[in-house]
Amino acid sequence: MSVVDDLRDALGEVLTDPADIAPWARDWTGQYIWQPLCVVRPRSTQEVSAVMKVATAHRAPVVPVGGNTGLAGGTKGEGAIMMSLDRMNRILEIRPEARLAVVEAGVVLEQLHTATAQHGLVFPLTFGAKGSCRVGGFLSTNAGGSNVLRYGNTRDLVLGIEVVLADGRVMNLMSELHKDNSGLNLKHLIIGAEGQLGVITGAVLKLHPRPKAYATAMVAVERLEGALELLNRLQTVTGGAVEAFEYMSGAYIEAYLEHDASARAPFDAPHDINILVEIGALAPRDVTPDADGQVPVVGYLESVLSDLFEEGAIRDAVVAQTEALRIEMWARREAVGPVTLAKGPAVNNDIAVALDKVPVFLDRMAARMEVIDPEGRPLVVSHLGDGNVHYVVQPSRHDPVLMGNIMEAVEEEVMALGGSFSAEHGIGVTKLPSMARRKDKVAIEAMRAIKAALDPLGILNPGKVLPASD
Repeated sequence: MSVVDDLRDALGEVLTDPADIAPWARDWTGQYIWQPLCVVRPRSTQEVSAVMKVATAHRAPVVPVGGNTGLAGGTKGEGAIMMSLDRMNRILEIRPEARLAVVEAGVVLEQLHTATAQHGLVFPLTFGAKGSCRVGGFLSTNAGGSNVLRYGNTRDLVLGIEVVLADGRVMNLMSELHKDNSGLNLKHLIIGAEGQLGVITGAVLKLHPRPKAYATAMVAVERLEGALELLNRLQTVTGGAVEAFEYMSGAYIEAYLEHDASARAPFDAPHDINILVEIGALAPRDVTPDADGQVPVVGYLESVLSDLFEEGAIRDAVVAQTEALRIEMWARREAVGPVTLAKGPAVNNDIAVALDKVPVFLDRMAARMEVIDPEGRPLVVSHLGDGNVHYVVQPSRHDPVLMGNIMEAVEEEVMALGGSFSAEHGIGVTKLPSMARRKDKVAIEAMRAIKAALDPLGILNPGKVLPASD
């Protein structure tokens, strides 16, 4: 019997018609298009296990897929069994007292946000694709997002996971514990592995109290160093309650306004350095309006901004006085995906450096771009509070050599500053050349050894993350 026949025996339904499998035959960016062998949509961990057992018997490649909103080609699956976890979409438990949620891997992030809000809680991971990305996907890439500054990366928000290994065995790591020192931390090994080591089917996630009030503003500064001064002052005044601190370049704002004719500019006049800052407050003293109706946390933000304006450290500021204006500010930031890809393939760099080295990196890249592609258009957006820079370039022409030169220049400057060429989007296939050029060779050898131990046939998401051996 063929692999498809065996899969039908195990699951019943297997999609093979080109029209049916089309949603799983390309990535969100349109940069990668492929022809899968088939698509399976298991409804349970047991069915995921059955798929992997069939795949092992036939030595057939399997590519797990969640919302398919990645930016590094991590779901490319030519001739592979595409395993969509979209039917495993149940929130099994929300336990407010323990501040945890037990979920299946196909739960959409925004669905989780809605469910936890009903309990006065929040799962604080958030980014532009929240309406389509799924738990298994953002765990597999160790996603970051806009709230890392306060809550940490995905790894910091997970207590336990359930994983199906390449041979179909189920590894139960569904711990609800904040402390568990019983051997190697296999959970952290699987998170961020991009489906190389197993298929995540469930998770126990940490929840946090939902802020009772937000203070949100757009701020224009003369220099990025001044933005970091603003961040540090706000952290001190609010006791570390800054949730997001996002930088958008003037070129990005210009591209955003071109992309959406109905959008408004953040300020009356354009600025090169635009910062979105948000503070989330919980304590009654910070959220209870005073006699004039002023919410104290908003007052803190306005006071700090006023002082910095008097000192000449900031050029302009707009504080959101309504929820509608807050939503408008966030829409500007979260449109980065469609805006940067609006003119076709772009050089999509997702790097990290120390906070105080972000201005140095951008200055160096400005000089490099003048030589490599002076007509190219860098559109820079950054999670400035954690040093993660999305340095996306719309090149002057779609020339693979030119685009490769830009990518290598970014890598050179990042490595010279002690940074990372991949911060939160993963490696997939897009950054395989970067891994081969820049990653420590001993580290790659260790990764290959782990991959071989857990997936000796190499059937889990092959051709991703690890460059081919010499």
